[in-house]
Amino acid sequence: MNRIQTIVEKEWAEVFKNRIVLFTVAFLPILFTALPLIILYTTRGAASAGDSADLPPSFAKACGSITSGECMQIFLVNQFMILFMMMPLIIPVAIASYSIVGEKATRSLEPLLATPITTPELLAGKSLAAAVPAILATWVGFVVFVIGVPFVGGGPALITSILGSVWLTAIFVVGPLMAVMAVNFAIMVSSRVNDPRAAEQISAVVVVPILGLMFGQIAGVIVLNVQLMMLTALALAIIDVGLIYLGARLFQRETILTKWK
Repeated sequence: MNRIQTIVEKEWAEVFKNRIVLFTVAFLPILFTALPLIILYTTRGAASAGDSADLPPSFAKACGSITSGECMQIFLVNQFMILFMMMPLIIPVAIASYSIVGEKATRSLEPLLATPITTPELLAGKSLAAAVPAILATWVGFVVFVIGVPFVGGGPALITSILGSVWLTAIFVVGPLMAVMAVNFAIMVSSRVNDPRAAEQISAVVVVPILGLMFGQIAGVIVLNVQLMMLTALALAIIDVGLIYLGARLFQRETILTKWK
């Protein structure tokens, strides 16, 4: 554990010197937290006067006995759940994609690989260094969002919905699993390319599935519920295990030490 902690501290000391990475970690949670609050505030009158007929039938049925205005608010805010699920995908990509190829470019990776540290320890340290800031930033953004909702016109039904099982599963279960997926995919890409920008661009592919989920939700084809979240979490757990195993197999220390130019 001491070696892993050393890697994490080293990563944070090096990576956060990069202004682009620092900007992504600091600005993205602020933007994704403020955006739904601003839209909720500016549309509070229209949402309160909304008609349930304007909602997808599957969502309107789930509203139960609450008013159409409250149902409209919940539907509007639920569209932004995807933003909080994107944070643990986008933030660690910026960190993890730089973690190996960036060190290779600065000639600091070879001395590290020549130490007694094992490959699992090295990859675990780099993964934690990228995933932890993303997960914490997402959780802090969510807490700020919950606190801010009553001040921008959110009613009790909306707050109850945000603190319900769907949102909490998305933020505290699916989010961390997405961060692990993004980190391991980015590290795997970073270990195989020679340019930090190329590594970040290729690693950004992991955002595509969540964009598909967002468009499906907006179109009313997909309704985010507990069942879907649990199935997503299960699928992500399987994918994470596979990526961790594949990443360790693809990370070839000898090749990096002898053949990278």
